[in-house]
Amino acid sequence: MTGHNVLHPMGWDAFGLPAEQYAIETGTHPAVTTKSNVGRFREQLQSLGFSYDWDREVATCDSTYYKWTQWIFLRLLEKDLAYQAEVPVNWCPALGTVLANEEVIDGLSERGNHPVIRKPMKQWMLKITEYADRLLEDLDELDWPDSIKEMQRNWIGKSEGAQLAFSVDGLGGDAQKLEVYTTRPDTLFGATYLVVAPEHPLIDALSVGDQKAAVDEYVLAASRKSDLERTELSKEKTGVFTGSYAVHPLTGEKLPIWVADYVLGSYGTGSIMAVPAHDERDYEFAQAFDLPIVEVVGKPKNMEGVYSGGGKMINSKSDAIDVDGMDNVEAGLKIIEYLDKNGIGYKKTNYKLRDWLFARQRYWGEPFPVVFPEDEPNKAVPIPESELPLVLPETDNFKPSGSGEGPLANVEDWVKTVDPRTGKPARRETNTMPQWAGSCWYYLRFIDPSNENALIDGSLEKYWLPVDLYVGGAEHAVLHLLYARFWHKVLYDIGVVSTKEPFQRLVSQGMILGEVEYTAHVDDSGAFVEGNKTSGLQTVKVGAEAVTKKGDGFVLTENPKVKVSARAHKMSKSRGNVVNPDDIVSSYGADSLRLYEMFMGPLRETKVWQTKGVEGCFRFLARTYRLLDKITDEKPDEEGLRALHKCIAKVTEETEAMRFNTAISAMMELTNACTKMDSVSREILEPFALMLSPYAPHLSEEMWERLGYAGESNSKTSWPTADESLLVEDTVDIGVQVNGKMRGTISVTMETSQDDAMAAALDQESVKKFTEGADIKKIIYVPGKILNIVAPPPKK
Repeated sequence: MTGHNVLHPMGWDAFGLPAEQYAIETGTHPAVTTKSNVGRFREQLQSLGFSYDWDREVATCDSTYYKWTQWIFLRLLEKDLAYQAEVPVNWCPALGTVLANEEVIDGLSERGNHPVIRKPMKQWMLKITEYADRLLEDLDELDWPDSIKEMQRNWIGKSEGAQLAFSVDGLGGDAQKLEVYTTRPDTLFGATYLVVAPEHPLIDALSVGDQKAAVDEYVLAASRKSDLERTELSKEKTGVFTGSYAVHPLTGEKLPIWVADYVLGSYGTGSIMAVPAHDERDYEFAQAFDLPIVEVVGKPKNMEGVYSGGGKMINSKSDAIDVDGMDNVEAGLKIIEYLDKNGIGYKKTNYKLRDWLFARQRYWGEPFPVVFPEDEPNKAVPIPESELPLVLPETDNFKPSGSGEGPLANVEDWVKTVDPRTGKPARRETNTMPQWAGSCWYYLRFIDPSNENALIDGSLEKYWLPVDLYVGGAEHAVLHLLYARFWHKVLYDIGVVSTKEPFQRLVSQGMILGEVEYTAHVDDSGAFVEGNKTSGLQTVKVGAEAVTKKGDGFVLTENPKVKVSARAHKMSKSRGNVVNPDDIVSSYGADSLRLYEMFMGPLRETKVWQTKGVEGCFRFLARTYRLLDKITDEKPDEEGLRALHKCIAKVTEETEAMRFNTAISAMMELTNACTKMDSVSREILEPFALMLSPYAPHLSEEMWERLGYAGESNSKTSWPTADESLLVEDTVDIGVQVNGKMRGTISVTMETSQDDAMAAALDQESVKKFTEGADIKKIIYVPGKILNIVAPPPKK
């Protein structure tokens, strides 16, 4: 409506674990349930009047779509960015698949609460780490919330430091050395013990003597925990001494080697040097197991506990090197120089970011377009592009194979194939791609959804990219958004896209919580609060008793000992606090639901659902519709015009800024003003209907037709423009003070003289009461601001 070409599409990220689990439980093919659910969602979205371009609809599980997901994988393989490696994974035997860290809670699968263990498996990996620096640097060019950019920076976790090797006492050869990475080489003299991850490849060699059984038991327990659980800062530190010692490279001292689950095998080298005087985690571990703490960087006077800052070096000299008294940064560089010169270590840049584990042991996912020749079982051979898409085979067995392979291993006729190079026997990959694969590049296919010959037409890509506005939840900050940026950069490198970044502007909307639940606490026993549960309430009822808001909680009016707590929860099926849009639309109409969701509060904030709030929006729309009964072709008066153009200016500004709640408030003000009028001019109602169009399209179109424009949608009409001259107020209300106290208000213009202002003031009873018979000593008049009358009352 403002003259821009707008691409506003909708699609379905449809390859997911829930559909597969439902298939296993019921025998219903995932394609059937997915198609049914997509149809239901589409029906609901259309009922709400969203202006999506349904001609561009895509689904990640459609073979015409995932043909190009497979094509991108072949490009990754071609550029050596896809490879296979044996890595520790979260394996769920019951689900028969690898799970992401985020899908494991307290050692159990998020879906089904099945036990999850850590074990090494051969998996497809993507080298996202190759793009770490570019992913960091290009964040500066994006119009994204600082919090989201910071989350990505922390996830990538670039740091400068040193890598060095500790010899293990009793184990010979370079292969038996413990490699550690540290961002604080200056604190090397403060290392008093080493810690290895439970999955470290040397754990068996390090576990000796009486400690072996304890280490084995600890390693097994750690395999049942997710990485998130293991690295939680607040958790109690646990660990076991391995029985082995490392040799300090600067002093020759023997340092005990421990195994602890707060060190991850997937991060860095899987082992750390512990400096408890200058690292909080190491300090807590040392305190728990009574290990030595040696301070090597002087801390400020009167400071207790761990010091992680800089300063002068202390306790930092040996026959090999002396850095005592030096600044810690300078000392760090000298220690790195010594390590490098003696073949012990070197300067290194490290990243928290790990390569992307890109395989799932599931049926419902994109098949990998590769085969493994029987005579070269470890060699992945790409299938010809002419054979894409490699379509999922039909089957009614969606259960895991039991061998650690995906369910596709059960479809033997499909698995057995030939090497496209030689025609000799080969096997297909039985894992499938993760759900993230299809959602990495969907925005490109929206631009050119029916292209059979290319992922996207180059001229269309140049016209539409980058995406001007991406609205998405903050939960996508470091997974989907990071993966999409990585794939986009790969496509940029091979010339498929012309922009370095996919999404120029990002807005993260807040979450909508379920209605507030009130609970009364009487003598330590809980009772549900009866009656209305609306969060804006000042009074609720516990049984027949009135409960009044006080501070952050509620107290019983007659009995202050009875306290009531209020809490809103995230909407979820398990809590039963979800709101079905069909029910709201049936009772109040789609426009009321749309309007309420936008009127609840600022887009970016978390808000609490209140069904009563929908009623308020319904009443506003009803009042607006009734204005049509007062339509007139007469010109509006100046007051009506000012109200209209003030509304146009406000709604335009607030809509552009995505402050939808305040835009709706402005339209409510206009409706209230029009309701007071005996008749409402067509010149007011026509632009009002247009302003309603993005917010309440159904009512807007009905108004447009009633105004005489049957046929074409009013969304094809130009957006109304505010007349700047009508935004300047002719009159303004100013306060009238008598002897410094406010006694009334008068309406004046900037040209109103002092005499006229005084006449208007003295005409008011509230002012006359304090000035009648008094001797007016002084008048202070500031046009458009204030009128102050100094008139001491007469003496009695």
